[in-house]
Amino acid sequence: MSTADGVNLGRRRFLTATATVVGGVGAAFVAVPFLKSWSPSERAQAAGAPVEADISKLDAGQIMTVEWRGKPVWVVRRTQAMLDALPTLDGMLRDPKSLEPQQPAFATNEYRSIKPEVLVLVGICTHLGCSPTFRPDLAPADLGPEWKGGFFCPCHGSRFDLAGRVFQGVPAPLNLEVPPYKFLSDTRVLVGVSAEAA
Repeated sequence: MSTADGVNLGRRRFLTATATVVGGVGAAFVAVPFLKSWSPSERAQAAGAPVEADISKLDAGQIMTVEWRGKPVWVVRRTQAMLDALPTLDGMLRDPKSLEPQQPAFATNEYRSIKPEVLVLVGICTHLGCSPTFRPDLAPADLGPEWKGGFFCPCHGSRFDLAGRVFQGVPAPLNLEVPPYKFLSDTRVLVGVSAEAA
């Protein structure tokens, strides 16, 4: 198809469409790295970007670990028996009411958590920075008959209950730290952003 001026309109449309498609693909190749640069890098996440934890498969009595700011953060789904044992330990603890600021204000309660059944703690001993082990067993031979589950630091013997509260007479001076966090849903926790900021 041509006009009096000798212009092929079919060819012009084809070339226009081809240039548009090639330009669109080129724009996409430029846009993807640009948009990807907006998301936090692994280095930024290690420096403190929030980290999401999917707790949908975390059964009662189990623990999972995520990394935030280069530190292990534990998420524990406590059983009702674990929760019932917490008030019975107050007389053996250094800071049973969590008066020292190792937790955001929203977690200054007997459970040191937003939801009683879900505990979120930084897994680093407040003595010299070792990582305690999760010991949910009751009255094991090596920890004694009063042990109702908790965290034991093998480096120097510090003990913490299932709310991360430190026992008396151990080297650790403070309760385990509760990081800022909030629930995105019943099965997703965002560590690094406080529920108070929501």
